[in-house]
Amino acid sequence: QVQLVESGGGSVQAGGSLRLSCAGSGYTYIHIVNCLGWFRQAPGKEREEVAIITRSTGTTVYADSVKGRFTISLDNVKNTLYLQMNSLAPEDTAMYSCAAKRSGCYWGNEFDYWGQGTQVTVSS
Repeated sequence: QVQLVESGGGSVQAGGSLRLSCAGSGYTYIHIVNCLGWFRQAPGKEREEVAIITRSTGTTVYADSVKGRFTISLDNVKNTLYLQMNSLAPEDTAMYSCAAKRSGCYWGNEFDYWGQGTQVTVSS
Protein backbone atom coordinates (compact mmCIF):
# COMPACT_ATOMS: atom_id res chain seq x y z
CA GLN A 1 0.00 0.00 0.00
CA VAL A 2 0.94 3.64 -0.37
CA GLN A 3 0.03 6.50 1.93
CA LEU A 4 0.98 10.05 0.99
CA VAL A 5 0.50 13.02 3.31
CA GLU A 6 1.31 16.54 2.18
CA SER A 7 2.19 19.50 4.37
CA GLY A 8 3.76 22.92 4.08
CA GLY A 9 1.13 24.81 2.18
CA GLY A 10 -0.04 28.25 3.21
CA SER A 11 -0.39 31.86 2.18
CA VAL A 12 2.53 33.92 0.95
CA GLN A 13 3.08 37.17 -0.88
CA ALA A 14 4.32 37.26 -4.44
CA GLY A 15 8.06 36.75 -4.59
CA GLY A 16 8.06 34.59 -1.48
CA SER A 17 8.94 30.95 -0.97
CA LEU A 18 7.35 27.81 0.41
CA ARG A 19 8.53 24.25 0.79
CA LEU A 20 6.00 21.48 0.45
CA SER A 21 6.57 18.05 1.95
CA CYS A 22 4.99 14.71 1.15
CA ALA A 23 5.55 11.92 3.65
CA GLY A 24 5.24 8.48 2.13
CA SER A 25 4.64 5.18 3.90
CA GLY A 26 3.56 1.65 3.24
CA TYR A 27 5.29 -1.41 1.87
CA THR A 28 4.66 -0.53 -1.76
CA TYR A 29 5.91 3.01 -1.31
CA ILE A 30 9.12 1.92 0.36
CA HIS A 31 9.98 -1.08 -1.81
CA ILE A 32 8.30 -0.62 -5.20
CA VAL A 33 7.45 3.00 -6.01
CA ASN A 34 10.01 4.50 -8.37
CA CYS A 35 8.30 7.65 -9.59
CA LEU A 36 6.99 10.56 -7.57
CA GLY A 37 5.55 13.84 -8.61
CA TRP A 38 3.85 17.06 -7.68
CA PHE A 39 0.66 18.25 -9.33
CA ARG A 40 -1.52 21.30 -8.85
CA GLN A 41 -5.04 22.32 -9.62
CA ALA A 42 -6.44 25.82 -9.49
CA PRO A 43 -10.19 26.48 -9.25
CA GLY A 44 -11.83 26.07 -12.63
CA LYS A 45 -8.68 24.71 -14.24
CA GLU A 46 -7.44 21.25 -15.13
CA ARG A 47 -4.87 19.51 -13.02
CA GLU A 48 -1.33 20.43 -14.04
CA GLU A 49 1.77 18.30 -13.72
CA VAL A 50 4.41 20.39 -11.95
CA ALA A 51 7.46 18.18 -11.45
CA ILE A 52 8.40 14.52 -11.33
CA ILE A 53 11.40 12.61 -10.04
CA THR A 54 12.64 9.08 -10.64
CA ARG A 55 13.70 7.54 -7.36
CA SER A 56 16.34 5.18 -8.76
CA THR A 57 18.17 7.78 -10.87
CA GLY A 58 17.22 11.14 -9.39
CA THR A 59 16.15 12.34 -12.81
CA THR A 60 13.78 15.30 -12.66
CA VAL A 61 11.41 16.91 -15.12
CA TYR A 62 9.61 20.22 -14.69
CA ALA A 63 6.73 22.06 -16.28
CA ASP A 64 7.93 25.07 -18.26
CA SER A 65 5.88 27.33 -15.99
CA VAL A 66 7.99 26.45 -12.93
CA LYS A 67 11.45 25.79 -14.37
CA GLY A 68 14.11 27.76 -12.55
CA ARG A 69 11.75 28.54 -9.66
CA PHE A 70 10.70 25.15 -8.25
CA THR A 71 12.90 22.24 -7.20
CA ILE A 72 11.69 18.71 -6.56
CA SER A 73 13.77 16.47 -4.32
CA LEU A 74 13.50 13.19 -2.47
CA ASP A 75 14.90 12.06 0.85
CA ASN A 76 14.86 8.27 0.70
CA VAL A 77 15.91 7.93 4.35
CA LYS A 78 12.97 10.00 5.56
CA ASN A 79 10.68 8.73 2.76
CA THR A 80 9.75 12.32 2.08
CA LEU A 81 9.27 14.15 -1.19
CA TYR A 82 9.79 17.91 -1.29
CA LEU A 83 8.90 20.79 -3.55
CA GLN A 84 10.86 23.96 -2.92
CA MET A 85 8.99 26.86 -4.48
CA ASN A 86 10.73 30.19 -4.93
CA SER A 87 9.72 33.44 -6.62
CA LEU A 88 6.08 32.53 -6.17
CA ALA A 89 3.49 34.37 -8.25
CA PRO A 90 -0.31 34.65 -7.93
CA GLU A 91 -0.70 32.21 -10.82
CA ASP A 92 0.95 29.54 -8.66
CA THR A 93 -2.10 29.58 -6.38
CA ALA A 94 -3.57 26.08 -6.38
CA MET A 95 -4.10 22.88 -4.45
CA TYR A 96 -0.84 20.98 -4.63
CA SER A 97 -0.85 17.19 -4.44
CA CYS A 98 1.88 14.62 -4.45
CA ALA A 99 1.54 11.36 -6.31
CA ALA A 100 3.40 8.10 -6.78
CA LYS A 101 3.59 5.29 -9.26
CA ARG A 102 5.40 2.01 -9.38
CA SER A 103 7.42 2.52 -12.54
CA GLY A 104 7.56 4.29 -15.89
CA CYS A 105 8.41 7.81 -14.80
CA TYR A 106 7.41 9.71 -17.94
CA TRP A 107 5.87 13.14 -18.24
CA GLY A 108 2.14 12.94 -18.74
CA ASN A 109 1.71 9.39 -17.50
CA GLU A 110 -1.01 8.55 -15.05
CA PHE A 111 -0.06 8.12 -11.41
CA ASP A 112 -1.41 5.35 -9.18
CA TYR A 113 -1.44 6.87 -5.70
CA TRP A 114 -2.39 10.34 -4.53
CA GLY A 115 -2.23 12.46 -1.41
CA GLN A 116 -5.04 14.70 -0.20
CA GLY A 117 -3.33 17.93 -1.16
CA THR A 118 -2.19 21.13 0.49
CA GLN A 119 -3.36 24.61 -0.48
CA VAL A 120 -0.93 27.26 -1.66
CA THR A 121 -2.19 30.83 -1.99
CA VAL A 122 -0.01 33.59 -3.38
CA SER A 123 -1.19 37.17 -3.05
CA SER A 124 0.00 40.08 -5.16
